[in-house]
Amino acid sequence: MKMARLLVLLLVLLTATASAAQGPVFLLGGNSLKGAVFADALRPALKEGFQGRTRVALILDAVHPDDRDAMEARLVVAFRDLGAAAESTHRLDPAAARARLEAADGIFIVGGETFVLLAELNRSGNLERIRSRVRAGVPYAGSSAGANVAGIVIGTTNDFPVAEIPSRRALGLVPVTINPHHPLPSAEADFRTRAGKIRSYLRFNPADVVLGIGDTSMVGWREGKLTLLAGSAWLYRAGSDRELKAGEPEDGLAR
Repeated sequence: MKMARLLVLLLVLLTATASAAQGPVFLLGGNSLKGAVFADALRPALKEGFQGRTRVALILDAVHPDDRDAMEARLVVAFRDLGAAAESTHRLDPAAARARLEAADGIFIVGGETFVLLAELNRSGNLERIRSRVRAGVPYAGSSAGANVAGIVIGTTNDFPVAEIPSRRALGLVPVTINPHHPLPSAEADFRTRAGKIRSYLRFNPADVVLGIGDTSMVGWREGKLTLLAGSAWLYRAGSDRELKAGEPEDGLAR
């Protein structure tokens, strides 16, 4: 019986990761907004991905309900600055929210509490819905918690488990486990501590690859390759790790 459950889990993971996301995926490490616009370093790639989109769905599940209206207002302005129109699903009833997501020509998931976000994506059925939309060619961007759930599982989130989740399995858009808000080497003690925690995680999960993304940084995933688009990022494997170089595609990540 135990072996059967393991086989089912393996099949689910393979299904989630067997094919690369067809839509471009933008992974933002956090602190992405400066006021009501995206940081200057992030704007060119995001503009290329979202300009002209008229139905960008904003997923604000990671944000506390009291703060969602204000966050939507900021993001609407930020996407307008990119030449796109965006609207949140958070005020809609479940059927209308599903319809908006299914009609979306872009998806953005904002940061906040990763466990709350993943719990709601599971509860609403949007985990599979978003996965299907991106694989149909819809561009996806996620910041912090929104980047976390783009990976195979949430394993290196920095967040407290403030909500129960049925599984750590996430969207599987990119074949890595993601660590946002990764400190820079200039913050020596923080950098050393974070790198040590990720290496410890990989000792217990040696098949995983961990992508650490700094604040105001972004990594793109397109055609089966990761590329550092802005800021700083690191790729950790069991027994080795290195800093990514801007503009140099990293392949060989398919699992």
